[in-house]
Amino acid sequence: MQHPSDSGLEPIERASRDELARLQVDRLQQTLQRAYDHVPFYRSQFESFSVHPTDLRELADLARFPFTVKSDLREHYPFGLLAVPRRMLARIHASSGTTGKPTVVGYTARDIEVWAGLVARSMRAAGVQAGDLVHVAYGYGLFTGGLGAHYGAEALGCTVIPMSGGQTEKQVRLISDLRPDAIMVTPSYMLAIADEFERQGLNPRETSLRVGIHGAEPWTESMRHEIEARFDMHAVDIYGLSEVMGPGVASECVETKDGLHVWEDHFYPEIIDPVTGAVLPDGQVGELVFTTLTKEAQPLIRYRTRDLTMLLPGTARTMRRMTRISGRSDDMLIVRGVNVFPTQIEEILLADPRLSAHYVLELRRTGHLDDLVVVAETRAGALDHAADREAAGERIMARIKDLIGVTATVKLVEPGTIERSLGKAKRVIDFRQPQ
Repeated sequence: MQHPSDSGLEPIERASRDELARLQVDRLQQTLQRAYDHVPFYRSQFESFSVHPTDLRELADLARFPFTVKSDLREHYPFGLLAVPRRMLARIHASSGTTGKPTVVGYTARDIEVWAGLVARSMRAAGVQAGDLVHVAYGYGLFTGGLGAHYGAEALGCTVIPMSGGQTEKQVRLISDLRPDAIMVTPSYMLAIADEFERQGLNPRETSLRVGIHGAEPWTESMRHEIEARFDMHAVDIYGLSEVMGPGVASECVETKDGLHVWEDHFYPEIIDPVTGAVLPDGQVGELVFTTLTKEAQPLIRYRTRDLTMLLPGTARTMRRMTRISGRSDDMLIVRGVNVFPTQIEEILLADPRLSAHYVLELRRTGHLDDLVVVAETRAGALDHAADREAAGERIMARIKDLIGVTATVKLVEPGTIERSLGKAKRVIDFRQPQ
């Protein structure tokens, strides 16, 4: 892989921590006042906590203010948290709403401009340059991934292929024929595209791709190595969530790949204890919390993302890094009293070169006890005999027991058995009946 060059950093990316802190305090004061003046929910919340925007004089004072959680967005559906009149919105995005009311997020024209600029910054940090051809395979529509990537690539001066997700055979054709420099897609679907290349008898390592920018789902360092090995390109992490903005809240830098630099001039990050809500120091794992610093339409104060990570000092940029998301506090599985994250299983599976990154975790109930079944695909030409698959499965069961502390059944299946995701991978299937 050739190393893309990174040049032309914005001054704020090299600002001192003191300069950044002064900017953050100023923008936090403005955001708190804006929320207090224009969003009745926040005025009520602040008053119930006996705090006022003028109480924030330094960054540590933010801990006195209340959290915002996803249910607050649902309870004020659709426009109850807007800080501007609805007619000022340039765009609306929303979650799928599969677990209830969708969360609706509004954007002013200025919000869209800032978002595009931050995605462009993220792409540049990942090694994409003006003039590059960018294949966008995130889903378009109410999901923020496709349009977020699209507008960011255009803001950077790239040529965009707005493919969206699905039609995997066509994805391969366009990558082969149009020869893009970069691709933006979920990591699990990137591997599905690799499988399709190989199914067609094509070598994914011979594509024109230099950089893959992958986000929208938790993924592991092992999956990064697999993507890079199969495509001979850099695989770089990007982070975002629709409630806060969309993709481009934080991004890895291609020259270090050592965590995602948070764009702290627009989002103030905190790490809290998920149980007590206490703010934790940098270097400790906890739940990620964001306060938006520049959003006009829908500012969010101390939004609990449920993502688990920790903050570290900056390296390639002054701004702090967040480590790769290890899981979500609300995605954590509790199996017979043991906490299990899908990414923990993934690391164990990908440590065996005979297994692919395609897997699902099935939860079933026998009597009053939960059972975990790990279904994982083998690689083509590996573990073709049932006895070999059984022996490999037993070894993985032992590793899961030793490293995670839970007893799981491991079922190894032939390549192509597990349904491929066209976007975010569905890693957990819960067959348990409500009690």
